Amino acid sequence: MNSLHISSRRFAAAVLAMALVASPAFAQTRGSGRITGKVVDAQGQPVADAVVKAVMLNQTEVISGKSDKKGEWKVMGVADGTWTVEVSKPGVGVAKETVEVKGERAPALNVTLKAEEAAPDPTAGVNAELQKAAELAQAGKYAEARQIYTDLIAKYPQVYQLEGFLARVYAAEGDYAKALEHLKVNVEKEPNNVDLKMFEAELMMQTGDKTGARAILDTIDMTQVKDPFTFVNEAITMINEGKGQEAADLLTKLMAQFPTQNNLYYYRGRAYVAAQKLPEAKADFEKYVSLEPNSKEAADAKKILEQMKTAK
Repeated sequence: MNSLHISSRRFAAAVLAMALVASPAFAQTRGSGRITGKVVDAQGQPVADAVVKAVMLNQTEVISGKSDKKGEWKVMGVADGTWTVEVSKPGVGVAKETVEVKGERAPALNVTLKAEEAAPDPTAGVNAELQKAAELAQAGKYAEARQIYTDLIAKYPQVYQLEGFLARVYAAEGDYAKALEHLKVNVEKEPNNVDLKMFEAELMMQTGDKTGARAILDTIDMTQVKDPFTFVNEAITMINEGKGQEAADLLTKLMAQFPTQNNLYYYRGRAYVAAQKLPEAKADFEKYVSLEPNSKEAADAKKILEQMKTAK
């Protein structure tokens, strides 16, 4: 029986789609973290009732706060990521700083209000460049898209998420080793980000490091997975290695998490064939054909079902 595989073209399309979805926002704005600090005037005196506005980089939602009589302030309910914080009071001045929230915590941000005009906020310009890069990548103009990300990284090295975007362009080009190199920078900053870990595992598979990919996937909580693509690819690898039962067990877990992914019946059927559990394979193939009768995989499932009848 022929080996299973997920084509490099399909993988490239998948990673580009992920990049395009990610472009409007690096992460969810709301979380359980907080940003705190103190505001004083040019003479070092606390400023009461100063308005605090926090915006996550590449987001538009503003989370606000206000300083108390001691000049102390806090912004609650923020997610991990890079934030631009503006503190201002009419007649006193304005201050703008960037701070990173990590593990729901951020260093105290103590600012001094100055009367001079604040520096322009780069967020809008960055967002426009990200959108441009995403459109170029979608059009297959990878070198141009990569240049935009590279220039942004040089200008804003603290925005480590850009490394992840650059990695997706390299992956779409088929340069998986380079993609992995850049993605690791992002993963080191967000070691618990499930989407990044899934992408890292997929890149490892593409570079031939199946053991490393499997080690990463073993650490992932299946209930946190949003897309089964990487795990399906892992199951296919197991099937091709003759580990049918292991693949079937993995696919059964995926079915519980993704009950509407009909193609999982097809792949589990192939896994049961590899495990020589033909009654179970027959049931899965028949189920898949009934759900997706016109798909490419359904044609293959029908052929296998015919072979089973002939073998009796």
